[in-house]
Amino acid sequence: MNIAILTSGGDSQGMNSAIRAITRTAIVKGHKVYGVTKGYQGLMEGLFIPLDLRDVGDILHRGGTFLQSARSLEFKETSGQKRAIQKLKEANIDHLVVIGGDGSYQGALALFEKGISTYCLPGTIDNDIAYTDYTIGFDTTVNLVVSLINNVRDTSTSHERTSIIEVMGRGSGNIALHAGVASGADAIIVPEVPWELEEVCNIILEGFNRGKKHGIIVVAEGAASGEDVATEIEKRTGLEARSTKLGYVQRGGSPSSFDRIFTSRMGDKVVECIEKGISGVAIGIEGNQITYHPIKEVLSKKAQFDYKLYHIAKNLSK
Repeated sequence: MNIAILTSGGDSQGMNSAIRAITRTAIVKGHKVYGVTKGYQGLMEGLFIPLDLRDVGDILHRGGTFLQSARSLEFKETSGQKRAIQKLKEANIDHLVVIGGDGSYQGALALFEKGISTYCLPGTIDNDIAYTDYTIGFDTTVNLVVSLINNVRDTSTSHERTSIIEVMGRGSGNIALHAGVASGADAIIVPEVPWELEEVCNIILEGFNRGKKHGIIVVAEGAASGEDVATEIEKRTGLEARSTKLGYVQRGGSPSSFDRIFTSRMGDKVVECIEKGISGVAIGIEGNQITYHPIKEVLSKKAQFDYKLYHIAKNLSK
């Protein structure tokens, strides 16, 4: 069989590891593998490159995606999808594996409903895909953010100030929540939970009154502007506050051992599905087991926010 792989949407650490796992597993089992460069845009343009064992060597530890990614408005239209299907047929591609987030899944579903055998792997640092406990890159990003917060804490202590760390997450507070818990943040602001600035200010004041020499607040970009929060805290408490926006540095870096192992297991599972004639599915991990569900079902559900962990974080910040 001929299998094509593309990465779409925002890049995440571990995408290369997933490409490697799919490619090597498929080749060992006698299949041919092609990479699609530049995501769905490249698919419409027929940008297929043959992949062999050597092509995916020395990429396990690299962040990003060597196939590159691109967002395509044209592909959202039926005409763009038909164009992509024609390119797949011309290249005799039997199966298409898509690594990406919600928007990438929607593209894969559209192709599946038009007769293409598609498969999805959850490639997004936001950890906001249903039916999987983790998405590719989430663990790496959390570890990176925790490391950066530790660096900021050193400066905050030296100057006895409060640091507001703004992290990625327009519609998801998972990075903020997990990094905040792991770094011992005084407050965590996420879009899933209503919050009051007065409460945040009181937490910071109580900490300094107990003798703390710094304050750490982690903010998901979809919940508030870190700069605005810093300005208001300084105005209301009289304490010095500074905002640090981490930005795209969160997407980079070498994937963690968890992300490397996780993607290796998913790569094996997707080839297993292909050989069993199972298509139109999204691969994930649930309770440490690699599972799959119909793409349409995954898109119909919203990933569950861990409210229990959020309340644990509030108790630990007292």
